[in-house]
Amino acid sequence: MKIGEAAHRLGVAVHVLRHWDDEGVVVPDRTPSGRREYSEEHLHRLRVLRACQGVGMSLPDIRQVLHRREPERTGVIERQLHRIRTQRAQLEDAERFLVHVINCEHDLLTRCDACTGYAASVPLQ
Repeated sequence: MKIGEAAHRLGVAVHVLRHWDDEGVVVPDRTPSGRREYSEEHLHRLRVLRACQGVGMSLPDIRQVLHRREPERTGVIERQLHRIRTQRAQLEDAERFLVHVINCEHDLLTRCDACTGYAASVPLQ
């Protein structure tokens, strides 16, 4: 299928597919005249690409994930899992803090050991 149809089926702009091709992430076949031609397999890869983006992966990382024989593939996936698990733990801590704040009976949060303890554990940016 032509690039316009592939873009429409994926819900992305044509220039996005061109960018992903230029970056070597999903490279479509070419017609004799040089036009990009996408197969169903390309669409499957593009959907996996979008899923990887959805979990925060970069295009260089996605390029490695898409190709099973890439030597760094497992490392890329493990690093992303570590980032996700770290984020999850931080979000769970933040949730516990906010639930505590709702019920905190101190007139000032700075007088509450639980509130100031959480605040001290958050890294400054």
